[in-house]
Amino acid sequence: MRRRQTGLVNPSAWSRVRAWLAMVFVTACFVSCGGGSGGSSTVASGSASGSGSGTTGGTGSGSGSTGTGSGSTGTTPTPSTTTTIAFATDVLMHHNDLGRTGQMLAETTLTPANVNATTFGKVAFLAADGKVDAQPLFVTSLSIGGTSHDVVYVASEHDSLYAYDANTFALLWQVSLTGSGETASDNFSCQDFTPEIGITSTPVIDRNRGPNGVLYAVAMTKDASGNYHHRLHALDLASGAELFGGPTEIAASFPGNGAGSVNGVIAFSASMYTERAALTLVGGNIYMGWTSHCMSGAYTGWIMAYNADTLQQTSALDVTPNGSQGSFWMAGSGMSSDGTSLYAVGANGTFGTTLNAQGFPVDGDYGDSAIKMTLGTLQITDYFAMDNVVAESNVDNDYGSGGVMLLPDQTTAAGVVKHLAVTAGKDNNIYILDRDSMGKFSPTANNIWQELVGTLAGGIWGSPAYYGGVVYYGGWNDSLKALPITGAYLATTAASKSAITFAYPGATPAVSANGSSNAIVWAAENGTVGALHAYNASNLANELYNSNQAGTRDQWGAGNKFITPMIARGKVYVGATNGVVVFGLL
Repeated sequence: MRRRQTGLVNPSAWSRVRAWLAMVFVTACFVSCGGGSGGSSTVASGSASGSGSGTTGGTGSGSGSTGTGSGSTGTTPTPSTTTTIAFATDVLMHHNDLGRTGQMLAETTLTPANVNATTFGKVAFLAADGKVDAQPLFVTSLSIGGTSHDVVYVASEHDSLYAYDANTFALLWQVSLTGSGETASDNFSCQDFTPEIGITSTPVIDRNRGPNGVLYAVAMTKDASGNYHHRLHALDLASGAELFGGPTEIAASFPGNGAGSVNGVIAFSASMYTERAALTLVGGNIYMGWTSHCMSGAYTGWIMAYNADTLQQTSALDVTPNGSQGSFWMAGSGMSSDGTSLYAVGANGTFGTTLNAQGFPVDGDYGDSAIKMTLGTLQITDYFAMDNVVAESNVDNDYGSGGVMLLPDQTTAAGVVKHLAVTAGKDNNIYILDRDSMGKFSPTANNIWQELVGTLAGGIWGSPAYYGGVVYYGGWNDSLKALPITGAYLATTAASKSAITFAYPGATPAVSANGSSNAIVWAAENGTVGALHAYNASNLANELYNSNQAGTRDQWGAGNKFITPMIARGKVYVGATNGVVVFGLL
């Protein structure tokens, strides 16, 4: 285990982050990407602006091997379009990029000078028919009916998807992803998902598939016979119409003798799972990670891949095939990718402490650990489990309450380039992993790049953000903290922090900036009265704005868990219990 006290901002950090962001943006936008019954669609007009709130109206299989695990492989068709569309102001996935850094670096309107209670506040409310747990997404200059629109996409737990004009706030179209005679799923008396389960995970967008671009979403429904369904939908960005013969019913099986197995096979049971982690699109596949309802029942830990052109399953992996639990939720954060591998952090579950000669669990059980996987056919190629992994899992102190963020390349004082990942969970520690050698498992030490103990005052239910050589974390009952990176090590003491602390579940911050200037850190506060906070990125003690400063003018009611602000073209979007609150210049 390596620890080091470090200083403040690395002066060369911005040059490195710009080069890395160029790589990530190209990967997210240009890599070849890629449900039952169809839903209904309504094209609408009108306005949802103003203050206040309200509402409106293929089966797959897998196979595995000890220590690594693998899934079934399907065909990879030719991409459906050769036209390349990309805008720096698009937000096509959770936390903006495949590194999950939460950065919007093309924000030219909002600055520390104009984000204040006099000139900035609530400008609209985009109504939805249910809770909005998924992060809104944004596309720039989309042609709909011959007219160019900036479009905000909103998904609800009532299984509805909305496309709103980002400038006029008019509803462009609305679709329901429930089939005939179906409803959104009940919540199984689980307060983690209440009052219903529909579209929980953040969708993902590919602007270069289909006639107008595609939004991929997973929806959960319940039919008239009481059967539950998860379906992968591919929707046209301009109309909401189903594409590629979708939707596709999600199913899977995997060899194992773990929870719920029959004759050495584990079958994915739709009634037991929710797709909570944000969808990931890379290398022509849609990746999804599954969690259980309130950690109950005989469930295991599933990750699946579906081809973005055919919507057919290309791989399925169970990470606890001979144990139980091990689900993926990461407080709604998405799995991250560097374009060659996929990274995720699992929650409570069986971890096989008996290792083979290569240091992998002989029973293939990777509960409560961070894993690195191949793209396409899912195989675990490396992992990290803390030295007390079994004890932490047994008391629900799991690692997988937080997501994994990839850092741009870091250089040590000796000139060695490191490829690092930042992770944290409920135990208040921050774990910095070397992606080239993640550390695996030892009962006596955490053999990782760096571990920070005592830096956070509370556990993490969310993900950090990154900007300009600084990592921003917001723990439970803790301040939002800025942790600079120097010589490939994270500072153990915050360079700055917010004056307030954030109640459960803490905060998942996001950053807006115009390249290397005007950086603002945004954070949503949960509670009876939700709040949006804006901080000067160079000093979190300098709060620029919060939505309670102008009395009730900018308030919208109760907050929502696991919400990260989305920033695009001069506005900030915050998921709420019945829609999305929009903030901008007044």
